[in-house]
Amino acid sequence: METQINGIAASDGVGIAPAYLLTKPNLNFEKYHISDPNSEKARLHRAFDKIIQKLKDTKKKLVDKLNAEDLAIFDTHIAILNDPEMIKQVENRITNQRLNAESAFTEVITKMIKILQAMTGNEYMQERATDFQNIQDQVLAELEGKKLPNLRELDHPVIIVAHSIGPADTSQMDGRFVKGIITDFGGRTSHAAIMARSLQIPAIVGCNDITKKVQNGRRVIVDGFEGSAIIEPSTNDVKQYQKIADKFMNVRQQWKKMINQPSVTADGQEYKISANIGSSVDISSAIENGADGVGLFRTEFLYMKSDHLPTEEEQLNAYRRAVEQLNGKRLVVRTLDIGGDKPLQFMPLPKEMNPFLGYRAIRIALDRPEMFRTQLRALLRASEFGKINIMFPMITTLEELQAAKKIYYEEQQKLAVDHPGIGRDVHLGIMIEVPLAALNAERLAAEVDFFSIGTNDLIQYCFAADRGNDSVSYLYQPLNPTFLKLIKHIIDAGHAHDTTVAMCGEMAGDRYALPLLIGMGLDVYSMSASSILRTRSMMKQLDSKKCQELYQQAVTTCDSMTGVKKLVQDWLVTN
Repeated sequence: METQINGIAASDGVGIAPAYLLTKPNLNFEKYHISDPNSEKARLHRAFDKIIQKLKDTKKKLVDKLNAEDLAIFDTHIAILNDPEMIKQVENRITNQRLNAESAFTEVITKMIKILQAMTGNEYMQERATDFQNIQDQVLAELEGKKLPNLRELDHPVIIVAHSIGPADTSQMDGRFVKGIITDFGGRTSHAAIMARSLQIPAIVGCNDITKKVQNGRRVIVDGFEGSAIIEPSTNDVKQYQKIADKFMNVRQQWKKMINQPSVTADGQEYKISANIGSSVDISSAIENGADGVGLFRTEFLYMKSDHLPTEEEQLNAYRRAVEQLNGKRLVVRTLDIGGDKPLQFMPLPKEMNPFLGYRAIRIALDRPEMFRTQLRALLRASEFGKINIMFPMITTLEELQAAKKIYYEEQQKLAVDHPGIGRDVHLGIMIEVPLAALNAERLAAEVDFFSIGTNDLIQYCFAADRGNDSVSYLYQPLNPTFLKLIKHIIDAGHAHDTTVAMCGEMAGDRYALPLLIGMGLDVYSMSASSILRTRSMMKQLDSKKCQELYQQAVTTCDSMTGVKKLVQDWLVTN
């Protein structure tokens, strides 16, 4: 009987094949006390070393098949296994509590996973929990002498159905046989989503319990465009979706021709399409996908992976590596966006009833100015090696912005004593992600060079709905007509003061939002690197004047997000 399952569209395309349930062995273990801590620590390190070597070998084999963004995921997993702080915590449990390696390791990594999973306001950080879960499985399997699934043994087309997918799984995937991916867990920035886009495999994630609803061998259709899957489809469904799949294969070939082309509309209006990145290792992928620059460099990982406050020199090296790789293109760096939901090992933060409305981002920076000054000094020094913009997150009031600018200019003046002219090409901007800042955008625009609209947070604050809460997920409505009017207000306010307006939330890479954003006059679109060529290709087909008319029609004739989406879908067919 035909059954439809809905999830999150993670990688465009259509796949049709029998289901292959990716099930792992039982990794339960016995907790016991050991008599020889040194021997147990040696057993742990042997497991780590074997996994690290496997990851290195796999990365080497795939260096010509994957881009830098995907290869960096292997480096991330190796870094987790080499993390001295994590190793120290595990070894302390083995030594002091006489725990066996499985128990000591699981206690430590489970704690890390829970911290990441609790970051419901930061999808990127929350989904890194999947990386740690994948490492946990590999380590336990190695310690227990059990074998994890091996997709290299596949010899026929399948749709992979799994709870979650890690590098060990995707590294084994052969595009001749893996026609689609469906997972219970994950979002658009999860490992499975990133790798699926790179490997050009249609994927749906976050389906909750797809593994319980499909059996091995049952035919499945994966619609990576709409985020839906059909179990045991009809013959007519198969024919219809096969036509869509064939058409999309031809489209992909055309995208590759646009890597070095400008981001321009059909009527000649030029924009910028930039990449969102989490660290300097992501920049190669941005360049390979033709990014016009980096519109969001998240600096949290610099702090979160460290057991101490990163020094000025450590930060300088990271920012310098990033900006030099861009070779003249601009790097937009968001200052530390940490908070009650994102604890630091070296800096305990207060427990809060609602951390997303509490002590976070610029509020912490202004409360602990020495930490803020260190980051600003490192950024100013890095600006001598390339074009850097500095962006303050979570700005709510004019006073906050002016206080942050005051600290910035104080540090610039101090550095100018030995570095005349330092910071002269640095542009200052703010994230617009708090409703009050959005409403006060015209006054704030007079103070900065650019805005970057953080739609992920702005939506959840406007709708009073935690986007990590499934019960209110229906209120995550980027195409709501009233919300669209707010975005237009921000853009108009910026332009009234010659302030560039960018967007770095998920909405920037949404194909249904693109014509509306062009119609509003948005200047810069910042998104995951894998979405850049699709967006540039689509932009080339759009006329900016017609997009303006579409926006006006959307906000004057539609009362809901559903109405706007239907309007845009129909408009795209006829335009």
